[in-house]
Amino acid sequence: METNNENPAQYEWGPFPFRDGERILDIRYDEVFKAVFTKDTSDSRGALSDLISTLIGCTVVVETITANEPPINDLRQKYIRFDVSCRIKGGEFVNVEMSFNPSTDEKARLEYYTGILFTGQDIHGKNKNYNDLKETYQIAILAKEEFYPDEELIHDFSYSDLKRHVLYGGKTKIITVELVKTKPIVDKPVEEMTNAELWAVFFQYLTDPEKRAKIIEIIKREEGIAMAVKTMTGFTQNEIEYIRKMSLLKAELDYQSGMTNAKREGHKEGLAEGRNEEKLDIARNLKKMGLSVSQIAEGTGLSAEIIAKL
Repeated sequence: METNNENPAQYEWGPFPFRDGERILDIRYDEVFKAVFTKDTSDSRGALSDLISTLIGCTVVVETITANEPPINDLRQKYIRFDVSCRIKGGEFVNVEMSFNPSTDEKARLEYYTGILFTGQDIHGKNKNYNDLKETYQIAILAKEEFYPDEELIHDFSYSDLKRHVLYGGKTKIITVELVKTKPIVDKPVEEMTNAELWAVFFQYLTDPEKRAKIIEIIKREEGIAMAVKTMTGFTQNEIEYIRKMSLLKAELDYQSGMTNAKREGHKEGLAEGRNEEKLDIARNLKKMGLSVSQIAEGTGLSAEIIAKL
């Protein structure tokens, strides 16, 4: 939803909408992402509708959102997920997630959850058949890894016969956005960016002080992004503390899962060094979010002395 001089955006941000010295939550953390796009406000719902519209290529309105985080007594389940499942006005199902540290099995995982999303539809009954199945979209925004050896920011996958170049035309799609590919995009003039590029640059560089002017331009230009920012600036202290708690827990689980994957794959050489660097990376991110040294030490196993020097 771009704006112009004749029809100005609803939110005209002048200065950056965060106070000087204020820690900005990194929206690339999947728990922060979910908090922004599932809040029960018109701004949050509008931001989610705009993001989905941009990525699937047609204007949609989000009608319902399903809460997918586990109940409090299941918080230490290994495969904790922070996705946003919703149903849009035409009845189609959309699952959106942000993966800060995508795992080595990310592609298989996306395919698995796309299948669940599609087959979870109810077509039982005398007056229903397979044609009543609605389209489903699995959208994955990947923050720190490059998955495909090209320069394309977005990939849109569906069934096809590759040998004969025939599209199957099925009702399931997997859409990926690789944020690491925004490096050559961020220096483009904002007016030359597509809506998808605006969103991707916003996600990747929101907390980067050197790109502050560009982010302000983007917020002014794209109303959906302005709605997302307004939602972030409206978080209560309790919501922020919950996000930090979940960030710490997710960091623990990501690290444990990474260790398990490495052992199963038999990576012995360089394993200790690689795992230590991952610990340091996790600690840096948690420190940016304002967690205490003791909390970070508990979650990563690093010493307080090492954390203090980061």
